[in-house]
Amino acid sequence: MPFTTLTPRMVQAEVAPGRTLFSQRGAMLAYRGDVRFTPSITGGQGGVMSMIGRRVAGEATPLMTVEGQGTVMFGHGGHHVEVIDLAGDTLYVESDRLLAFDGSLRQGTMFMGSQGGVMGMVRGQVTGQGLFTTTLEGHGSAAVMAHGGVIQLPITAGRPVHVDPQAYVAHRGDVRNKLSTALGWRDMVGRGSGEAFQLELSGNGTVYVQASEEKL
Repeated sequence: MPFTTLTPRMVQAEVAPGRTLFSQRGAMLAYRGDVRFTPSITGGQGGVMSMIGRRVAGEATPLMTVEGQGTVMFGHGGHHVEVIDLAGDTLYVESDRLLAFDGSLRQGTMFMGSQGGVMGMVRGQVTGQGLFTTTLEGHGSAAVMAHGGVIQLPITAGRPVHVDPQAYVAHRGDVRNKLSTALGWRDMVGRGSGEAFQLELSGNGTVYVQASEEKL
């Protein structure tokens, strides 16, 4: 596990020969040792093709490659940081939420329309989360940013979880998501709860929810 939590808003990573890390550009706070930081064009093992769609949509987040031998401390914007360890499964997370991740993880890009068809695209437009999401798959760790800390909610068969789209951070496992609406006459006249849209996640896995509806 390359990441150690120093404070709720900072993590530390050990860099060693043969071990590559990726992080958001500008996320390095301090380091010790012989560590090199270089811009990353491909953003990991997903290759150039995995980034084309995001760049066309203007949703790519600049990354840097971290290599060498030493210790690096990461943080960004004072956001809370959650370390997620993967053991052969897949993490789905917005690219701007990724603080840093293990280079052993395979990075890809998923078009939101592939989960829920047209509603997947509607979710991206309505919630501002974009039409694409980043996938990280394999064995390794990722440090994810959030407002106000993160809680984990289990998703089990027959018991879907409904999340405010703005509070959604990431999910993992065999999970389907769709945007549902609770729009009624009260919302039409401005007397509703303000929760007109909800993200419904079903299947088996975990969803990570932040304690805020504020975007990064």
